[in-house]
Amino acid sequence: MALARPEMVLIDVDGTLVDSVPDLAYCVDEMMDRIGLPRRGEQAVRQWVGNGVERLVRRALANSLDGEPDEALFQRAYPVFLELYAENTSKRSRLYPGVVEGLDFLQGAGYRLGCVTNKAEQFTLPLLRDLGILDRFEIVVSGDTLPKKKPDPLPLLHAAEQLGARPEASLMIGDSQSDVKAARAAGFAIVCMSYGYNHGEDIRDYHPDAVIDSMAELQGLLPGAANGQN
Repeated sequence: MALARPEMVLIDVDGTLVDSVPDLAYCVDEMMDRIGLPRRGEQAVRQWVGNGVERLVRRALANSLDGEPDEALFQRAYPVFLELYAENTSKRSRLYPGVVEGLDFLQGAGYRLGCVTNKAEQFTLPLLRDLGILDRFEIVVSGDTLPKKKPDPLPLLHAAEQLGARPEASLMIGDSQSDVKAARAAGFAIVCMSYGYNHGEDIRDYHPDAVIDSMAELQGLLPGAANGQN
């Protein structure tokens, strides 16, 4: 299957560009140690990420995807996590295989690129910079850039407005149901990675326009250099 040439491509961070769980899990477990609760481990954290670090901390404290911890406990633990993650944003995180090749293709083909994530800006920008891809993007919309974040369509529509792209002619690349819901609500096409963080569910169940195993596969999905044809 091939997609029409989009005017703009927005890409998610955690679970799409970056495997950030090793750093997040380290910070969760260190936080739990400091407040005297059991460590949760990387496998559990992989099921909990994708909705920003506040939600991650609440899930870790409750030891549940949908649980809510005692608010006083959260207020004690959250600053500890933020301090840890500020020091450990990119020490263990890595780009997924195929990301550099995918970005090289998109840039070489003249696509306008943006990044839309639910991660707060104070963590997003250093992570992208440390991994050497920040300058690939014309715009970065973080989880606290706007009043709402994914799955709300606002971040996608904001990026489209800033870059002068039509939503119906734009593409989102992500890995989670949050990305699919945001893209559908914004009128974007949506391509999802088969890996990534979707709370243990198969992303195919959410019916994105395409599912690929590596961003290197974008070369077979999207047109190359603009030549006046779709």
